[in-house]
Amino acid sequence: MSAPISNDDGIREPAVTAWFREHVPATHGSLRFERIPGGRSNLTYSVTDENGTRWVLRRPPLGMAHSASHNVLREAAVLGRLRDTPVPVPVVVGTCGDESVTGAPFFVMDHIDGHVLRDPEAVRAALRVEQRGEVARSLVRALADLHTVDPREVGWGALAERDDYLARQLRRWNTQWEKDRIRDLDDLRRAHDRLLDRIPPQTVSRVVHGDFRLDNCIVTGDARLGGILDWELATVGDPLADLGQLLVYWAQPDDEVCALENPPTRVDSFPTRDELVALYLEFTRPEDVPDIDYYLAFNWWKIACIVEGVYTRTLSGAMGDTDRTAESFGEQAKRLAAQAWHIAQRL
Repeated sequence: MSAPISNDDGIREPAVTAWFREHVPATHGSLRFERIPGGRSNLTYSVTDENGTRWVLRRPPLGMAHSASHNVLREAAVLGRLRDTPVPVPVVVGTCGDESVTGAPFFVMDHIDGHVLRDPEAVRAALRVEQRGEVARSLVRALADLHTVDPREVGWGALAERDDYLARQLRRWNTQWEKDRIRDLDDLRRAHDRLLDRIPPQTVSRVVHGDFRLDNCIVTGDARLGGILDWELATVGDPLADLGQLLVYWAQPDDEVCALENPPTRVDSFPTRDELVALYLEFTRPEDVPDIDYYLAFNWWKIACIVEGVYTRTLSGAMGDTDRTAESFGEQAKRLAAQAWHIAQRL
């Protein structure tokens, strides 16, 4: 469900409307802008013209127009690189680097009809019980298809030669946390040090989404994967990091700690995490069966860093109006950091 736009919510309607009329030829008449809730990174809006044609606009959080972690023009470039691959992605129809239009760079992409399954209620409303396994299979198939893309063939030649993805990620997120943090989290720090000390060798370089989970996808009415969203963290690296992230977000009904507050997969008839791993191995057929414990611990730690950043930004007002309090994000970050340290101790 979308939310009405206020004057301080990141969209300067007259200027953005004028930009649409100049750069998106299909625009007809006036535009209606609505904030799409749920995203905790870049801000996302539904844009509808008088003919009912819809687009989606993405821009950085308020006050973070120049943050490397929220570079929406880079995200648009990633979508362009993947357009002619088997990976289902939205089509970018325009980009704007002129911050005078709405205070930050932004890009516009086609709207994909379907459902974002953010919670169990959305799953029950959109999917019959017998469709849930097929959606999971489509999700893992799309991840495997992404990991078959040769980064050299889609414009990532230099990064494709590197094998230090996990070290780069540990450095990036730890630096981000140290720069912005307003408190200390011992579990976050201890998990980082353990992960840094036990980095496994990277055997292959592939395009990595960086935030791959069910609620970052559009599921169509016939239970297919219509598109993968939220590519701002995409790069080239170790594909097992994506698999680990999917597993961390894939909550099961009996889980005590979940990466999301109300995870969509915590309902009956979805496959288990072990079954997802089996599907991924069936689709990718690696020479050796990987040990994914490191990738689980790494992703619990990374998600804790991300949620801690949301906590900090929400406290400062950079996220605009949200459906949760800053304190709820703070408590969630603590739980995630504790889970990361718990699993890291097994390494």
